[in-house]
Amino acid sequence: MSFSIQYILLAFAPIFMLCIALEFFYLRKRSDMPSAQYTWVDTISNGTLALLHEASDAIFNTLFVMGIYYLLYDYRLFNIENSWLSFLGLFLLQDFCYYWFHRAHHRIRYMWASHVVHHSSQHLNLSTAFRQSFTYPLSGMWLFWVPIVLVGFQPELVLGSVLLSLAYQFFIHTQTVKTLGPLEWIFNTPSHHRVHHARNPEYIDKNYAGVLIIWDRLFGTFVKERDDIAIDYGITRQIHSHNPIYLTLHEWGDMFKDVFSGNKTLWQRLSHIWRPPEWQPNAELDSDSHKQQVNHS
Repeated sequence: MSFSIQYILLAFAPIFMLCIALEFFYLRKRSDMPSAQYTWVDTISNGTLALLHEASDAIFNTLFVMGIYYLLYDYRLFNIENSWLSFLGLFLLQDFCYYWFHRAHHRIRYMWASHVVHHSSQHLNLSTAFRQSFTYPLSGMWLFWVPIVLVGFQPELVLGSVLLSLAYQFFIHTQTVKTLGPLEWIFNTPSHHRVHHARNPEYIDKNYAGVLIIWDRLFGTFVKERDDIAIDYGITRQIHSHNPIYLTLHEWGDMFKDVFSGNKTLWQRLSHIWRPPEWQPNAELDSDSHKQQVNHS
C-alpha cells in the first residue's frame, strides 16, 4: 500500500491544525457559544484519541484489511478502468456505504460501543472530529467497504475514498458556520451535523450522512436544525471523564455487563449485542404487555 493512500489524513494535518487555530481564536470572542469553546483537557483528549485511532487503523489495515480486500478483489464483478466517470461512481458508492456504516454504528450496540467515543464530548468544535475509537477494526467498520471492492474498485482507491470522506467531515464539526444556503439540500453541512451530535430527543439518531445528505432524505433519517431548539451535545448517558482509555472502552464494559447480568434467556443476553443501544429486556416486556392490553381492550 502506498504511503499517499494510507496516510491521507496525516497529509491533511497541517490544514486541520490551521483551521483549529483559526476557530480557537475566533471563539475566544464569542461568549454566546459555550459548547463550542476549546478547553485544554477536552482538546488533548481528542488529540490522544485521534493518535490511538490512527495507529490502530494503520496496523490493522496493513496486516489484515488490505489482504482481505485483495483476496476479494480477485472475485470482482467488473474490471473498472480509472476515469472521471469511475471516480464519480466510486465517490457515490462509498458515500452510500458510509451512510449504512454510520447508521449501523448507531443502531447496533456492538458497533455503537466503538462509535460512542465520537459522540461523548459535550463540546462541538473542529477538534471533536479527531475524537475516534481505536476499536473500529473490532466492530467491523472495514466490512462496509467490502461491496465496493467486490464491484471492482481497486482496494487502494476504496481506502483512499473513505479517508477523503473523513477529511471532508472534519470541516463540518463546527458551530461557527450557520448555513450554506442551497448546498444544504445536497451536502452534509455543519448545520446538519450539529443535529447529528445533539442528544435532544428530536435529534437523536438523525443525519447519518458522510458527504451527501441525500441518503438521509431518501431513507427518512433527515432532520433540519431548528432555531428554537438549543442543542445539547453529548450522549444520553453522559460520560464525565477525559481519560482516552476509559472513553474508548466504557461502552464495551457496559454492554458485556448487560450480557452477563440478571436473570435472562440466552436470546436476551445476545440481544444486548445486536439490538439498539437503548434496548433492555424489561422494555420489551413492557411493550408486549402494553400491546396485550390494547388488544384486549
